[in-house]
Amino acid sequence: MDLQGKLIVIATLIAGTLDIASAIITALLRGKPVARMLQGVASGPFGRWPIEAGWAGAAAGLAVHFAIMAAMAAAFVLAAAHLPGLQRLRLVYGAAYGALLYGFMYWVVLPLRWPGAGGVGSGIGSVLLPLGIHILLVGIPIALTATASVRSSRVAV
Repeated sequence: MDLQGKLIVIATLIAGTLDIASAIITALLRGKPVARMLQGVASGPFGRWPIEAGWAGAAAGLAVHFAIMAAMAAAFVLAAAHLPGLQRLRLVYGAAYGALLYGFMYWVVLPLRWPGAGGVGSGIGSVLLPLGIHILLVGIPIALTATASVRSSRVAV
């Protein structure tokens, strides 16, 4: 596996773990079963069966979550070599990427899959918490990981 492939795997594991941990904590704080939250993730691409499949559906949700995170990490890591100033402004790029991912997930993906989902929901808190999670636990960790590829490519040239 080349350096970019390794960075994609590392970024996926770091950001994916942080993001799913925040989802688990949020579900628990709201009194919702963790398995049901994971089944809901799996129901996005798979329809109703994960909700009726018990822990198999929850495991499918975890797999879907990390597959989505791998796509998010891959997009940034592969683009990192073409982002001027990434090394110097990695926190800015990471925060912007996290905000972009939030916008895409909550304003495009969720409403397309479940009409009425995503968006503002029940007030400003329904925006700030997931936006903060996407910036701090997804975008910035991915950018910090991708920085290693920028550093390595400069050394190799």
